[in-house]
Amino acid sequence: MTSIFNKPFTRQEAIPEAGIERAVEIMRSGKLHRYNTDEGETAESALLEQDFANYLGVPFCLACASGGYALHIALKAAGLKPGEKVLTNAFTLAPVPGAINNAGGVPVLVEIDSNYCVDLTHLQQLMEETDCRFFMVSHMRGHLADMEAIAELCSKHKVILIEDCAHTMGASWNGKKSGTFGDVSCFSTQTYKHINSGEGGLLTTNDEKIMARAIMHSGSYMLYQRHGTAPEEETFKDIRLDTPNYSGRMDNLRAAILRSQLPLLAENCLRWNELYDAAATALAATPGIDIPRRPAEETYVGSSIQFRPRDLTSPEQISSFISACAARGVELKWFGSEDPQGFTSRYDSWRYLGDAPVLQQTLDILSNTLDMRIPLTFHLQDMALVTSIIADELGKASTRKTA
Repeated sequence: MTSIFNKPFTRQEAIPEAGIERAVEIMRSGKLHRYNTDEGETAESALLEQDFANYLGVPFCLACASGGYALHIALKAAGLKPGEKVLTNAFTLAPVPGAINNAGGVPVLVEIDSNYCVDLTHLQQLMEETDCRFFMVSHMRGHLADMEAIAELCSKHKVILIEDCAHTMGASWNGKKSGTFGDVSCFSTQTYKHINSGEGGLLTTNDEKIMARAIMHSGSYMLYQRHGTAPEEETFKDIRLDTPNYSGRMDNLRAAILRSQLPLLAENCLRWNELYDAAATALAATPGIDIPRRPAEETYVGSSIQFRPRDLTSPEQISSFISACAARGVELKWFGSEDPQGFTSRYDSWRYLGDAPVLQQTLDILSNTLDMRIPLTFHLQDMALVTSIIADELGKASTRKTA
């Protein structure tokens, strides 16, 4: 009998009861807006900012409406001028170049390496050959590049480093948390991220002026001191009058949902990695499959896994393999398709970028890159079944290819 997997890949765990109870309290109060507080009361959004700043070990955190919005105002708050170039990975999700465009910048794409990280040789070359003042590094699908080397390059070339940590909340490089290397860092709390409010984002920084500008950009009006981690009043003296309002605040309802999940993050990261490691071990043992190398310096959070079936070389073969897995309940995404599908898209489909150069190394790597979510609603036996289906269907596809 052909085995079938019957769990959805998009099913998330329930919000903790404490978050549900607090959210109901807030709804009953009617005080959803972050500045709708009584005398002496601290808004839930401000409490979340305090909680996350403490978790990350940084002085400042801003709760935003989305991760993409956080990236947008990170660039603006860091001083991006209209038409300036911003370096970023060629392999990322569409909101990253979208945030650069929204901030008035021009994305300059950097090649990736076979482990899905930014190619440091190409990055250095572009820093030497261009006048880019910004590098927005996207830790795409949870893969951390050598962050010490990146920080050194940015320091040498006077480049402002902005970290997109949408997929690396809870990860670290050499014991230093992802999001603490950049001048500004941004996290997502969209449904498929490591804490879930449906939509939302967090911006962090050590720089009081960047934080003051970000708060004003977020739409604080003159209520900036109601933030959980606001700089001193004096910092806002001119910034409060010079900075436009882009209205992208997080509301108290989402903050309550997130605050209940943050204490569980460390435990959940371990649970993700148990599932990821089981899948990676099984896939690595499957003939014809390559998986990325995880450096010893990297502490990752395996909420998804990427692999390349090296014997499937044509779009038709890959599409047929994906369809065969889907028929048995295993949902795979393909980052090499010319036509964007769902959340996945290749850099050359973002035509608003104009005549972007052909990045052949990136295209070759993505040509057969497949991606699979690993939700915490799965168990180890689920990973065993899923990977056995992948191996079975790959064996059939390889047989058809050689027939």
